[in-house]
Amino acid sequence: MPARCLRFDTAGRHDGCVNDETTPTAAAPAGPPIDGPSKADAGESPTGRADGASSPHVSSPHVSSPHASGPHTSIPHVSSAAHSHSGPLNLGAAEARRVRLMLAAIVVPLVVATLIGLIVLWPSGNSLVGSQPFTADGATLESATITSLNTTACADTTGALEGVSNDSLLADAVCARITSGDGAGLVMPVHIPAESLAAADVGDRLQVMYAPAALASGTPYVFVDYARQVPVTALAVVYLVLVIAVAGRKGALSVLGLLLATGVLLGFMIPALLDLASPMWVTLVGASAMMLLAVYVAHGISVRTTTALLGTFAGVVITVLLSLWGVDAANLTGATDDAAQTLTAMVGGINLQALLTCGMVVAALGVLNDVTITQASAVWELHAANPALGHARLFTGGMRIGRDHIASTVYTLAFAYAGTALPLILAASLIDRPLAATLLSGEIAEEVVRTLVSSIGLVLAIPATTAIAAALCRTGEPTVTAEA
Repeated sequence: MPARCLRFDTAGRHDGCVNDETTPTAAAPAGPPIDGPSKADAGESPTGRADGASSPHVSSPHVSSPHASGPHTSIPHVSSAAHSHSGPLNLGAAEARRVRLMLAAIVVPLVVATLIGLIVLWPSGNSLVGSQPFTADGATLESATITSLNTTACADTTGALEGVSNDSLLADAVCARITSGDGAGLVMPVHIPAESLAAADVGDRLQVMYAPAALASGTPYVFVDYARQVPVTALAVVYLVLVIAVAGRKGALSVLGLLLATGVLLGFMIPALLDLASPMWVTLVGASAMMLLAVYVAHGISVRTTTALLGTFAGVVITVLLSLWGVDAANLTGATDDAAQTLTAMVGGINLQALLTCGMVVAALGVLNDVTITQASAVWELHAANPALGHARLFTGGMRIGRDHIASTVYTLAFAYAGTALPLILAASLIDRPLAATLLSGEIAEEVVRTLVSSIGLVLAIPATTAIAAALCRTGEPTVTAEA
């Protein structure tokens, strides 16, 4: 049977001819391919790009026969460029149109559903956000700078208060120069709780509350928090500069996508949850909006990113279902810390179990999107390298790469949650209690279930994304290429 030529562009612009019944033959001699004039002769590169640039996708010309079924068959080797999330795919023009139409038929309804969900669930004008006063009546927030860690440095002030105070707040106090408000310029004792005093040093800037009612306890100035604007802003600037310096325009777009997704979280999800909207619907709609903005802004609208987005949606649905079952089956209450208790007291009717489920989904979004978008890229690269690969071969080849992703992400969430819950773990370890009982206690069990649910959703999202990408590919030889 005559040989068939499949054009695979590499650094050497190799033309590999594959016999329909045998393994690939040696490279064809230089010259026009047997299936038509060279694209180079027409002013194009073999990839179909008019700029003459070679394709970055394939690093090896070795391709197995699309019909072979023996043990020596293999998929083409894909270079690290498979991790390029938004580079152009050289698909056949007809296939590119077909894939775009199929993806549009799926994604457009998702976008419309997300917009409808945002409209329906959008919080009312009387949102509870900012409804609780931060300071007591008559108190004001001021700024101060620590001048001494010993109140003897401001003994003149403390001495003037003798007879009108019981000095109960002076045991854990420092001297600080007030820099705002009516007391600006005065050096006054400022009470700092013992758990915050260890971080204090001369020159540190503080946020303090001026409360005249506290004068009877030794000082009217009470510590609120450390002023952290300068170091946090400096870290943010360094982060932004490094991201742009290393990743260029794509890095800047990624940061923009992050900001937009954060806007959805702060502007929609939190007010809607406080408005007692359905936590599950708020999470699904909010996660959908966050992913649409973050993915398309960072990586652009393309076949790769849209395929990955579908895989992310599949992972979100899996995570939601698992979290619902896990929270209910394990009888997790979500009321194991002070913040939850405060929230219950301030917002009547709020469902802490549902909030716990929402938190599991939101926590998994970032790493979920990372693995799906990389996995989708891998499958499309395999298809671009050998368009004759069938759906099963594409899925199998994609999962070979996916197994590496799974192996490297199994511990990612576990370590992240362990680091966040480290003080809780240390406190639990002090109790003379069996390890199993400790792990299954309310506080620890929440973190364990959160880790397991997110990890299972992550693992299942990889074959789901691979299957979606493989199903969208059409086997056969493209004759006219188009960037998708």
